[in-house]
Amino acid sequence: MNIPQSSYPRVVIIGGGFAGIALAKKLSRKEFQVVLLDKHNYHTFQPLLYQVSTGGLEPDSIAYPIRKVLQGYSNFHFRLAEVAKVDTDNNLVETNIGTLKFNYLVVAVGSETNFFGNTNLEENCMAMKSIPQSLNLRSLILENFEQALLTDDYHEREALMNFVIVGGGPTGVELAGALAEIKKGILPKDYPDLDTRVAQINLVQGGERILPAMSEKASKKAEDFLENLGVHVWKGMRVQNYDGKVATTNTDIEFKTQTLIWAAGVKAVRLNGLDAKDVLCRGERLKVNEFHQVNGFENIFAIGDVAQMESEEWPKGHPMMAQPALQQGSNLGDNLVRLSEGKSLKPFQYKDKGSMATIGRNKAVADLPSFKFQGVFAWFVWMFVHLYFLIGFRNRVVVFINWVYNYIKFDREARLIIRPFKKTYQTD
Repeated sequence: MNIPQSSYPRVVIIGGGFAGIALAKKLSRKEFQVVLLDKHNYHTFQPLLYQVSTGGLEPDSIAYPIRKVLQGYSNFHFRLAEVAKVDTDNNLVETNIGTLKFNYLVVAVGSETNFFGNTNLEENCMAMKSIPQSLNLRSLILENFEQALLTDDYHEREALMNFVIVGGGPTGVELAGALAEIKKGILPKDYPDLDTRVAQINLVQGGERILPAMSEKASKKAEDFLENLGVHVWKGMRVQNYDGKVATTNTDIEFKTQTLIWAAGVKAVRLNGLDAKDVLCRGERLKVNEFHQVNGFENIFAIGDVAQMESEEWPKGHPMMAQPALQQGSNLGDNLVRLSEGKSLKPFQYKDKGSMATIGRNKAVADLPSFKFQGVFAWFVWMFVHLYFLIGFRNRVVVFINWVYNYIKFDREARLIIRPFKKTYQTD
């Protein structure tokens, strides 16, 4: 892999997400050789992927080159690589560009969409966990409207303009709100010769309320916001199958749609070599102790979405969100320094800073540790927090200008089919 030799212990980090970047920054200018591996050369700010999918932002405004994030840090090396296997017996990482020896290994590979073993859903649904997937979804949405203009079949037109979002968590709620605003403010102007009132946005939630991780008040308010925007919220309903044209549920209701977006769950990315039963737990996450050490290993760690650290306060592990990942990366960085100095390790204590979700223009809900609020103020707080955690000054400026422009003009100008996407459906 052509990594220079060093007298410092080598820390190999797999994954350039929130956790991996936070750890690499923490180890900068410390007495370690840090090697970060990722299959992309950029870090993605995933909370804003839905805005790329709906034309609110261009992808380069929520992505940042990993090399630039850690530019100028001594003893840091980045390699564009896909990890094939971890050889725990010999402390080796096997990749598509070669094999790498490590003193310490940190798994920060994040999560992927969980279809719960349903291959039909996996083949026919649209996911939104990466920038390429978001661009595919943006193209499909726009192509469906273009196709709706061309067809004389009313039922086909309905299916092309019927959007079903499965999953009532923050991703599903925010995407539903964005699509509802497109229907209300943009479609009538872009397609004056198309009856855009036919367009429907359906949000399907298996539980009894949306945003189940937030307070009941926030959940109820978010549902009110969505319904006022014209979104159909279906609770206690699960999509069981989708063949690309019809989505069936656990009820008598079915949806004829050519756009079904799956936001109903995630699971940890699985690595060969770390897939033993005593290492994995629910959702493919790696069992770790309070020092982030993977069960059964002293020099292999896991942080972020891929790690499950169980405690009395968090019996199912920490939420698979950015804040736990950032805090875990920072804490592990301190612990690796302490380990190299022969000091005792510091157990991780998660500081819950709350959760938020935006439902559209002037509409958001926020559950902070001190107080909970909804509406315009929550919307401003949501914007400030997301701008603050974006990596790169340029990205913050670009996103802020886009948001201001979109707010004033009630528009989303990134409605571009740059990479055409056409899903191939199986037919009998």
